[in-house]
Amino acid sequence: MPGNRLPVFWSGRVAVARMPEELDITIADEVREELLAVLNQGASALVVDMTRTTFCDSSGVSALIRARHRANASDAELRVATGSPVVLRVFTLIGLTQAIDVHPDVSAALASLAGRSPRRDRQREGPEATVGPVGEA
Repeated sequence: MPGNRLPVFWSGRVAVARMPEELDITIADEVREELLAVLNQGASALVVDMTRTTFCDSSGVSALIRARHRANASDAELRVATGSPVVLRVFTLIGLTQAIDVHPDVSAALASLAGRSPRRDRQREGPEATVGPVGEA
C-alpha cells in the first residue's frame, strides 16, 4: 500500500474507506492521514471497511482512534465494518468496541446510519466513551 491512496467510495456525504489486508506500523500513518483527509473533505459519516483486514496492530488501532476524535470534532459519524475474529478480538480487548460502533459488514454499518440525525442535532447519550492507553486522547 505505500504510495497508494486508500480506495474511498462516496455516496453523498457518506464515505466508505477500504482498508488493506494488514494494518500495521508500516502503513498506519498513511491510513491515519487518509482517514483524516476524508473527514476534512466534509464527510458526514465515514465507514472504515475492514472486511478484508486480517491483522491490525496497536498502530492501526491508534489510527482509528485519531479518526474517531476527528469525526467527533467534525460532528461526523464513524463506523467500522469487520467480521474478522482476530481483529474483533483486538478491538474488544482494548475497549475500542465501546468507543466506535463496529458492524459485521459495510451494509450493516451503512444501515446503522440511516435515519440518524447529525451529531450536533442529537442529545449526547452520556459521557464520551474513552479508550484505554492505546492512542491519543
